[in-house]
Amino acid sequence: MNHGEDGGEALGAAAALRRGATRLARRLRMERPDRGETLLQLSVLGHLSRRGAMSPGDLAAIERVQPQSLTRTLTGLEERRLITRGPDPSDGRRSLLTITDAGRCALRDDMRQRDTWLAAAMAAQLTTAERELLRIAAGLMERLAETDELPRDPNTRVALPRMVDNHG
Repeated sequence: MNHGEDGGEALGAAAALRRGATRLARRLRMERPDRGETLLQLSVLGHLSRRGAMSPGDLAAIERVQPQSLTRTLTGLEERRLITRGPDPSDGRRSLLTITDAGRCALRDDMRQRDTWLAAAMAAQLTTAERELLRIAAGLMERLAETDELPRDPNTRVALPRMVDNHG
């Protein structure tokens, strides 16, 4: 079944999602442990943990920054032995960054504290059905975060995927 949302409705839904995601992200930042990792360092550790070894250039592209912008971040992670840099076996001119066990531990510790707070807030504020709905929405948000470049003209009509009703 096609839900027939037009561009205005899609923009309204997008604004509501952005506001909710922004407020929740701000609240989760308040729950971060008092550690030395910056948000960018944690993002780098997260990419290396999920995707495996990467070159600094590939990492910069994923972060949507210039490679030079990551220099201080990568140096700090290397000095704290949270990542290592080694030669790329397929191209000796490039280096590959790899997360270390200490880096995984730092990432896990940071996530654990925020996840614990979020789980408690969800248990206190949401029904079981609402928690399941958020689990589904989280997957959709991950997909949206991986979306490549789209037109930036706000007057461009938003093309929405066709929704199928599997319940009847």
